[in-house]
Amino acid sequence: MSVDFENGCIESLKIKGKERVFAKAPLFSLRFRKENGEALHFNAFDAKICNAHAGEAVYSGFDGAGNVSVKVSLKCENGEAHWHLTVDTNAELAAEWVDFPNICLPPLRENSENGEGGEILFPYNEGAIVSDIKCREESVFSHKDPEYPSHGSYAVFPNMVCSQMLAYMWRDAGLYIGAHDAARGVKGIDFYEYEGGITMQLRHFCGTNFGESYEQNYPVVFAAFDGAWESAAEIYREWFSDSLPEKAKKISENKSLPDWYEDSPLVVSYPVRGTWDADEMKENALYPYTNALPLICELKEKIDARMLVLLMHWEGTAPWAPPYVWPPYGGEENFAKFADALHKEGDLLGVYCSGFGYTIQSNLVAEYNCAEKYEKGGLARGMCAGPDGEVAISRICPSQRSGYDICPASEIGEKILFEAYRPLFESGVDYAQILDQNHGGGQYFCYSREHGHPPVPGAWMTENMQKMLSSWNDAAPNMLFGCESAAAEPFVGNLLFSDNRFELNYRIGKAVPLYAYIYHEYLRNFMGNQVSCPFLPDSDTLPYRIAYSFAAGDCMTLVFAPDGSLMPNWGRPRHTIAPNKEKVITLVANLARFYKEKAKPFLFNGKMTACRGVECETVTFGKRDTDRVTVLPEILSSAWESADGRKARILVNPHEREITCTVDGKKTVLPALDAVIVE
Repeated sequence: MSVDFENGCIESLKIKGKERVFAKAPLFSLRFRKENGEALHFNAFDAKICNAHAGEAVYSGFDGAGNVSVKVSLKCENGEAHWHLTVDTNAELAAEWVDFPNICLPPLRENSENGEGGEILFPYNEGAIVSDIKCREESVFSHKDPEYPSHGSYAVFPNMVCSQMLAYMWRDAGLYIGAHDAARGVKGIDFYEYEGGITMQLRHFCGTNFGESYEQNYPVVFAAFDGAWESAAEIYREWFSDSLPEKAKKISENKSLPDWYEDSPLVVSYPVRGTWDADEMKENALYPYTNALPLICELKEKIDARMLVLLMHWEGTAPWAPPYVWPPYGGEENFAKFADALHKEGDLLGVYCSGFGYTIQSNLVAEYNCAEKYEKGGLARGMCAGPDGEVAISRICPSQRSGYDICPASEIGEKILFEAYRPLFESGVDYAQILDQNHGGGQYFCYSREHGHPPVPGAWMTENMQKMLSSWNDAAPNMLFGCESAAAEPFVGNLLFSDNRFELNYRIGKAVPLYAYIYHEYLRNFMGNQVSCPFLPDSDTLPYRIAYSFAAGDCMTLVFAPDGSLMPNWGRPRHTIAPNKEKVITLVANLARFYKEKAKPFLFNGKMTACRGVECETVTFGKRDTDRVTVLPEILSSAWESADGRKARILVNPHEREITCTVDGKKTVLPALDAVIVE
């Protein structure tokens, strides 16, 4: 790698003798905030002065910034490039973020004229491979710079982005880019089109006060690898295992986990009011709660598995209208009776909650309004504020509620949340998706000067969340918590069972189990309610998605309509084709048996390894809101190493016909709606 410090860019990067830089991007970009909230932007090309020597450079002379300087250093360690950066500012400015180091690589494979471009391994929503930037930019998950008020789909760590890394993969090689930050500070991790190529973006949110220097006290690592996504994941996993976040323990060493964790419970989810996300909130056939017991009994007759019943629209306030959820709709008596009946059979009860929003008006239950309570309590002082100090309306789930985002780093915000959830902590419920609407478990951006935290986002947010979630764990020692998507890396010790929404990544590319590859030894997740599933509803893709989750080591999920029929996914008012219930239950029953008899040593607390040498035919699924299709392997496969060192590949057949595939050159037959293990 050749860095032109004086001109502020990476000039050349060669891997296996091939030039990989496509265009010269500014080595860094940064934003400051004035005390009135005004933003100032600069990049390396704007510096009028550069003093460079011996692998480092100091940039200064930025118009309108006063005595601001940026120091960049680069070292070679064990064949890797390690980058560091420091920003010195003045008393009138706070460093908000720095994009560093910027490198522009070729257009992606499906966008390059000769097809020699690469793919990007993106740790977004548990892991995606993106080979077509147009597909990504046409989707609802296009590149957006994170701003206040926060949006749930921003590519921010620790939120929708679970890990501090990216990788660009050619057919013959790859470039790994990882922030090896043990504090797990807030970052924007993304990529975007630039000068006809793709710039890899690592945005470090500084979390500093006015006049305070920012020092990136961890390396950003560039490393070459063989071009397989698992190899990039391996680099990051090795660092992660040596630098565990607070409370993270391997499942095999975690004595606080409940007995049911290893049983791979089948998650059974349904609403008790309405039939879909924003439906009219009338009681349905599964209310009162005990009305669902025949459905659970019917499932247990066909599927030999522990059940975790996960309720939606159960809140006594209004569905998806945080933070107040208790008491349950209809009161505690029947709710407790239902819980007791489940526990008597060895089954479990869970509930969805909705995170850090403060609902002023429910859009689903007109009579639910907290405006008076909000005003009289002066609760605006506990809400996330913008750079100008003003509190703006939340952009999280506006179809369901109108309100604000709570800042849990404020004394008022933390108190609101604990008091709202304390009755739930004491309820005897086994599981709470406590941070639905908070992807990954992170908090939202806050620039308030009144809360006691720095006036810009940064590592203080991660530290605060770890502290608060740990206090919740202590307050409810017999309850597991989770979030929407899976827990981002800093919170894997706090949020031990979450709604893994891998299906969303088919909107931008192909889902890959990056999350399981890095973190599966430390926690498990479940398939989730599959909301916003991107596949066209003209074919039954539910068996395929169940097979994906199972092969990735996650617990399976079934979402039921009030009439006892299966939903293909949660959140839509109508479905063109309902899943074949008999087929799905046969698949789930077979996989539950397979887990108990053969796969548990690998899928419970095993370590995922690269799955190579499996060849099969493909299937094609159409995608909603576009004429694009997704071509996927006909069977699902994964490779594992058990705690005692055994190695195996797990192959899952979600189809109603026997399938023959090739494993290491040998024919392997997969029974219909079943799985096999190849050790």
